[in-house]
Amino acid sequence: MAKIIGMEVLDVRFPTSRELDGSDAMNPDPDYSAAYVVLHADEGPDGYGLAFTIGRGNDVQAAAIRALAPHVVGRDVPEDAAALGDLSRTLVGDSQFRWLGPEKGVAHMAVGAVVNAAWDLAARRANLPVWRFAARMTPEELVSLVDFRYLSDALTEADALDILRRAEPGRAERAEQLEAHGYRAYSTSPGWLGYADAKLVRLAEQAVADGFGMIKLKVGGNLEDDVRRMKLARETVGPDVRIAVDANQRWDVRAAVDWMTELAPYDPYWIEEPTSPDDVLGHAAIAKALAPIRVATGEHVQNRVVFKQLLQANAISVLQLDAARVGGFTENLAILLLAAKFGVPVCPHAGGVGLCELVRHLSMFDFVAVSGTDADRSIEWVDHLHEHFTDPAVVERGRYLAPTAPGFSARMHDATLRRFRFPDGPEWTETASE
Repeated sequence: MAKIIGMEVLDVRFPTSRELDGSDAMNPDPDYSAAYVVLHADEGPDGYGLAFTIGRGNDVQAAAIRALAPHVVGRDVPEDAAALGDLSRTLVGDSQFRWLGPEKGVAHMAVGAVVNAAWDLAARRANLPVWRFAARMTPEELVSLVDFRYLSDALTEADALDILRRAEPGRAERAEQLEAHGYRAYSTSPGWLGYADAKLVRLAEQAVADGFGMIKLKVGGNLEDDVRRMKLARETVGPDVRIAVDANQRWDVRAAVDWMTELAPYDPYWIEEPTSPDDVLGHAAIAKALAPIRVATGEHVQNRVVFKQLLQANAISVLQLDAARVGGFTENLAILLLAAKFGVPVCPHAGGVGLCELVRHLSMFDFVAVSGTDADRSIEWVDHLHEHFTDPAVVERGRYLAPTAPGFSARMHDATLRRFRFPDGPEWTETASE
């Protein structure tokens, strides 16, 4: 049996703040970054994963991942649901590490990076992309992966089995549909808060020409500016293209309602992260006050338990899971099942470093094996940094193409790792010397 003989962790950072790519009301100067993990096997392929951050603090995230090495090095290479579930339970269950969460923040993101690297490794050994590798598992195998602790008042094992068994009959046909037609995307590229109006208009026009049926604008900096930008965007794309808006946690509840009331004449499709991601009741109050404008959140929701509460409270009508925020593919399976149980569409958060590459697997797996539908669902698309990955996400005519390469698509080119490694890569040493 092949063994994991080493775990390498690199701090990789990209200077995206120089052009204000990724800028929003709460994060004005992000440097998109990855705490990048490689699981080295003594035979066969290695496994790759990452935790996404925005610059300072990536060294802390990388250190947290390194702390998990004793649980990983020396294990058999995982090849099936049983081994992947056992690894996830071991990492989450380290009581001293868990104390730093529990199951949230830097510690839980570290678990997610390693778990995702393990799924990448297992799928590579099976010579399948992760979405197909997971969709081949039986309902019983998939349910065995889920930690139902804290969920059983909303989702039981029987519920999960029923959801998965109902989706079984059409799996092959839906997989073929993805291979032929891809999965709907929406574009955030026009809407960064630091962009000038002319750039917003130009990129919005381009998004429509490229086949996107929805764009997203960042809001929450200045109300007058937001009204002007929203009006410009609506005039540019016309009445039939959806415009979502994203406040990145900027507001209190009352401010969210008042601000969105001013934007309502321009028909916003959803308001994303209107307030603190931990404020379940606040999201519920905003959702009630703003209906029929949808409320969306998830990229900073820390675990399956908070997602459960948001769904139970009717606080969101769009669930935006993140591939690198929670405990990896394994916990995201639980979140997908919760969304299916409550009938809420999943539109993952993407962008950043590697998130577009990763989340397409989650949405496509959900379509094939969990929800069985792509109605009212789309995946965020941000056209940044894909060239640094060996299996980059590709969008054509407003749709993500289904990945066919084995693994979870997290592997970066060696040249990228050398150039952007922090603090000793040329991108950073040459800048410091200028």
